[in-house]
Amino acid sequence: MEEIEASLDEQERWRKFNAAYHEDDLKFMRFLISPGKQVLELGCGTGDLLAALEPAYGVGIDFGAKTLGRAKERHPGLDFVLGDVEDPATLAAIEGPFDYIVIADTIGMFEDIDGTLALVHHLCAPSTRIIISYYSHLWEPVLKLAEALGLRRKQPKINYIATTDFLNLMDLADFEVISGEQRQLLPQRWLGLGPFINRFIAPLPGIRKLCLRTYLVGRPVRQFPDRKFSVSIVIPCRNERGNIESAIRRMPKFAAGQEILFVEGNSSDGTFEECERVRGAYQDQWDIKVLKQDGKGKGDAVRRGFAAATGDVLMILDADLTMPPEALPKYHGVIESGKAEFVNGTRLVYPMENEAMRPLNFIANRCFAYLFSYLVNTRLTDTLCGTKVLLRKDYEVLARERGYFGNFDPFGDFDLIFGAAKQNLKIIETPIHYKARTFGETQISRFRDGWLLLKMVWFAYRKLKAI
Repeated sequence: MEEIEASLDEQERWRKFNAAYHEDDLKFMRFLISPGKQVLELGCGTGDLLAALEPAYGVGIDFGAKTLGRAKERHPGLDFVLGDVEDPATLAAIEGPFDYIVIADTIGMFEDIDGTLALVHHLCAPSTRIIISYYSHLWEPVLKLAEALGLRRKQPKINYIATTDFLNLMDLADFEVISGEQRQLLPQRWLGLGPFINRFIAPLPGIRKLCLRTYLVGRPVRQFPDRKFSVSIVIPCRNERGNIESAIRRMPKFAAGQEILFVEGNSSDGTFEECERVRGAYQDQWDIKVLKQDGKGKGDAVRRGFAAATGDVLMILDADLTMPPEALPKYHGVIESGKAEFVNGTRLVYPMENEAMRPLNFIANRCFAYLFSYLVNTRLTDTLCGTKVLLRKDYEVLARERGYFGNFDPFGDFDLIFGAAKQNLKIIETPIHYKARTFGETQISRFRDGWLLLKMVWFAYRKLKAI
């Protein structure tokens, strides 16, 4: 400890020398953690990372009195606690819960990693995310050589732990990893080449496994078998007159409270009038609302419906009923039990009815599934399945922070998927038995919308990977 505290000024000089590395690290941490959150950092040093995250309430813990003295001088708006993060008494004195718990580069110094992780559970809500950043064990000889050559400050002894070992340790401590990311191939500027490679080349599949930095995002493992949530089912509909009453007649009762919102998109076949007729015919059995779109496209319809919804859980049911309404309770149960925070339907697990999906669409879906799984760090087999489910409180955060992506998505699917990934929500796919359409025609154009999907891939790469 004395050696670390005696080298504060030396640390500042090395930080300036390796400015490119630190700038990239801060930039990515700010991507993972939006401003205005409640953040706890274990092993905060002089508090620069914690301050850069702009928390509404920020607490840093460190064992160095001199280090914390400098942290308090620099960042008087933050709270700093002197203590050992592996000491249960230190953590017991902290008042939570926090939105994020950050362990940046210090976890390799812990004597009991899974034991220390287990201690922070009382500071976690179900929505809390723990973020661990560390050096790849593959870089251990490179980093030690850099120290020997005077290109890097001498470091205290740390354990270079492989990611698979971290996953096991988090599992032992009852945390599950939601996503992992690797960054930085060249931790120096090199006349501008380093930042370019780190932004556009380092995140590519295969190459990213060689990167210096690894970031894991986890959540506490908790399930709620007795939790009961109300639900709002949003049904976007345009030229789907023949399916409106079927949607209601086939709808199961399955939630603590249940409302259905038809959002009609300026149809030419009398869909809006049919929605109003059905609302009146079933008013004694169902809470039905009928809304009319101001804008165009399914994405606009979903946003209109979600804004008017009052249920704890928000669900989308496509009006073509190729996703059976009878399957909705299973999706609701996944959210209600805490197994996931965002559920995406997939039509590509079970066999489909004949003509349910054209062969070219099937092939394209498989290709895009691979690309989008890579982009959001979660296995997705069917991003364009219309059924998506999430908590309303999580959607409200997504909507407030939508400015990061902008109004980019005419489908409505990717606005939710990318937003869920940006929020570090636990995403799970749930298969459905995809049925052939019995009324009307598909409103998807294979070639026009295929081109839009390619543009979406590039957009997501820039927003989620090339940061």
